[in-house]
Amino acid sequence: MSVDSHFVHKMWNDHELSKMIGKDIPFPMLSDQDGYIGKMYGIYDEDSGVETRGRFIIDPDGIIQGFEVLTPPVGRNVSESIRQVKAFQLVRESKGTKATPSGWKPGKKVLEPSPDLVGRVWEVWSVKEAFDQE
Repeated sequence: MSVDSHFVHKMWNDHELSKMIGKDIPFPMLSDQDGYIGKMYGIYDEDSGVETRGRFIIDPDGIIQGFEVLTPPVGRNVSESIRQVKAFQLVRESKGTKATPSGWKPGKKVLEPSPDLVGRVWEVWSVKEAFDQE
């Protein structure tokens, strides 16, 4: 969400974001000119009259599954946002029988939570494996 107009969002997508990821962003950008939505999510800065950089991943049931809030000087990572949406979709589709470990990417190994996995995640998944995927 931002206080930018839909015209600014179009320019941002057409001239910046689409060049960063090689296509148009696959989700809508919202404009919150009066700060109404920002106030509801706690990211509106009353003193400056602007919202901090907020990204919220909301599932089809309207439940926030993930969020990130950054101050204006630090940009967000669109590729990471897309990765997280895909991870949440996979977990939702599996009805909780699968989990995505740190660094997971679509098509890579997932975890199957169970009592047998407790204390053994390192045997199934390692940080090295996450970095080897890149």
